[in-house]
Amino acid sequence: MTTYTAPLRDMRFVLHEVFAAEKTLTALPGLEDVTADVMDAVLEECAKLCQNVLHPLNQSGDLEGCTFKDGQVITPKGFKEAYKQYAEGGWCGLTASPDFGGQGLPEALDYFVAEMVGSANLSFGLYPGLSQGTMLALAAHGTVELQQMYLPKLVSGEWQGAMNLTEPHCGSDLGLLRSKAVPNGDVSFSVSGTKIFISAGDSDLVDNVVHLVLARLPDAPEGSRGISLFLVPKLFVNADGSLGARNALSVGSIEHKMGIKGSATCVMNFDGAKGWLVGQPHKGLACMFTMMNKERMFVGAQGISQSELAYQNATAYAKDRLQGRAEDGAKRPDKAADPILVHPDIRNKLLYARAVVEAQRALALYAHMQVDISHRHADAAVRERADDMAGILTPIIKAGGSGFGSEITNLCLQVFGGHGYVREWGMEQMVRDVRITEIYEGTNTIQSLDLIGRKLGLGGGRLVKGFMAETDLLLARAKGQTVMAEFIGPFKDARDKLAACTQWIVDQSQADPNLRGAVANDYLRMFTITCMAWMWVLMVEAALPKKDSGDSFYATKLQVARFFIAKVLPQIASLDALIRTGSAATMAVPEAAF
Repeated sequence: MTTYTAPLRDMRFVLHEVFAAEKTLTALPGLEDVTADVMDAVLEECAKLCQNVLHPLNQSGDLEGCTFKDGQVITPKGFKEAYKQYAEGGWCGLTASPDFGGQGLPEALDYFVAEMVGSANLSFGLYPGLSQGTMLALAAHGTVELQQMYLPKLVSGEWQGAMNLTEPHCGSDLGLLRSKAVPNGDVSFSVSGTKIFISAGDSDLVDNVVHLVLARLPDAPEGSRGISLFLVPKLFVNADGSLGARNALSVGSIEHKMGIKGSATCVMNFDGAKGWLVGQPHKGLACMFTMMNKERMFVGAQGISQSELAYQNATAYAKDRLQGRAEDGAKRPDKAADPILVHPDIRNKLLYARAVVEAQRALALYAHMQVDISHRHADAAVRERADDMAGILTPIIKAGGSGFGSEITNLCLQVFGGHGYVREWGMEQMVRDVRITEIYEGTNTIQSLDLIGRKLGLGGGRLVKGFMAETDLLLARAKGQTVMAEFIGPFKDARDKLAACTQWIVDQSQADPNLRGAVANDYLRMFTITCMAWMWVLMVEAALPKKDSGDSFYATKLQVARFFIAKVLPQIASLDALIRTGSAATMAVPEAAF
């Protein structure tokens, strides 16, 4: 049986001491009342729900899984009651507008909620998680009538949302999709087609599911420029808000998956189902990306959540498991052996996990604060800078959080040895569950191609220049502070290597069309590790003045920072070397040789 304790101390540290969130967020219109006390209260209540209600259902939900009977998805035992408690607590509408019954809280807080819920029960979190993006897309692009009809119930959690993109023949290349939408002669359309891999496509948790579906109008041009977005409800909504007849859509089946078995992944059939246009005709992909960017950040939080859960359980096991003796002398001479925590290999694994997850938590919070600023700040120039920063960090949060999530859960399973491979300890479930985070909402290679192929060149390199300018502020602030030298020097070296490597890619890719694709994953990892080093310097800056306060938290934070600098950051040099080999070795092998 796994255990989970929400890392509230570390969350409060990055929220209040590293990023001074109260000062930043309360200065934004609509967030004036979001004080430190309010934020702490939200974190504490979410922690209780996750620890006491959601996590006890994690392993049982995996064992039971979802079932499909008579066209209805049935979630694992306990999920329905837990969801009712979750919705009644207002968690579904945490960041939604008060105009529709939401709490209007910042995205920064929603990140912590997503992380805690993910650690507690990754499968459960997908049901309300998909509704978040649905609400965003509808609020940004839906008509007033659609907003008034659907948003209040989505915000309350009485209904859920789902996004329908993928088709059997078409995954990441949405330009190939075949689903059709034919005008009905009024404001509605008849939507037909089959969608697969639809997370939370149906469940017994709610009365209605609001599907956002990509489809083509009869006059649509070919490719991704001819895609429109439609709202297609499972049940029609009457004028008085009550639910009416069933729409012409159905669940064809649910997938039997490697992990996240408590989450229903559905095949959805739309057989002339009535739907309504969201946004402009043929502009559906742009509308969907309002939802997609939110969900990509959410998936990054899922990866971080599994790293945290794996670290906690592996650390507890390493303190308890007796095997072998410490090389420098017995630490527990009263026992037959020492705890495996004394062994350098075990410490390397655990500290690697901790150094990465704490940096990624800080980076994810920072990125979500940029989203808040980009949505709410009064100054348009400030909004644009924040939007740029959120834009360049989105693929890094998604792919970095999920990629390192898989890496760390595997490392932590290894701490358990053979016990990690058997079901009762729960580690093998984490490895299975986290693996999907590298695949859905755009595979991690798609994220790396977005970063290296689109984000680098956007606005003449404006996003990258903004990132470098932000790190320059830290370097200028730390200049001459000898106490920071052991941290700031290695970070500056890494940042400068990233800048030089970025320019090399821009220059070389003009002559080598395969270069970006060949090095994209290595480049994203290089960028991610540089960002984590940036976060560690910020955390050191906040912890150093308090290292002698008597609170061991700050001294430990500095020790973990030193581990990151010594054992994680040096990957930058090897990644730089890998990238500079280009595409020649990759593309030289003829197709017939495979």
